[in-house]
Amino acid sequence: MSNTSNFREAIRQAKGQALVGPNVITKALPYLGGGLVLTALGTYGGLGVIRSNPGLFMPTFIGAMVLQLILFFVSSNVAAKSNNSTALPLLATYSLLSGYTLSGIVFVALGTNGVGIPGIGVAALGCGVTFVVARQIGSNLSDQDGLALAQTIRLGIIALFVVLLIQLLFAVFGIFTPNWLEIGISGLGVLLFTGAAVVDFYVLPRTYRDDQYLSAALSMYLTYINLFVFILRLLIAFNRD
Repeated sequence: MSNTSNFREAIRQAKGQALVGPNVITKALPYLGGGLVLTALGTYGGLGVIRSNPGLFMPTFIGAMVLQLILFFVSSNVAAKSNNSTALPLLATYSLLSGYTLSGIVFVALGTNGVGIPGIGVAALGCGVTFVVARQIGSNLSDQDGLALAQTIRLGIIALFVVLLIQLLFAVFGIFTPNWLEIGISGLGVLLFTGAAVVDFYVLPRTYRDDQYLSAALSMYLTYINLFVFILRLLIAFNRD
């Protein structure tokens, strides 16, 4: 899901519509895969910075976050206009920066007993299994079920990000989430983004034309990146001392 405002617009456009891009997901999949590979490379680079020069990581992390946010809005607008030759390098850069900003939680996972590399593998495998199951379910949803699920997931994701914002503000003032609450938040995130993966296969072909495959790839990319993060958060919370 790109963001809640885009999600609302996608649902609005999907209402009562037949497929406008029956092949858009098939065309988006290679770019989704390429983006995830670039994200893995960005994460590897971020881990290298953390290990070799940890004092440099936080300033570069903040810079990457700001640039990533700018690139998201620019690239999503360009991709929506089907200007794919311009959008592609922007999205590639966005994927690398996403990997860099993900390296923090991956580093924590690697240093958590009971998670480590196997836990990262479990999170990645969970995303893969979700894709297979979500494709089967989402592609066969009726209009009534698809729109109902989309609205439910949208509201849930809005609520989740409000909770995450409050959690971040508390952390700034030294108030940290109890472990049981972290497990609940992370579990809710896993559930919501699993649902979002199903919704993608219903909404995207009704929202994007076949030549807007990069927009579809970006939406799916964000769904699976968020799912990966929340699975990792859940594993870390379960194994926290």
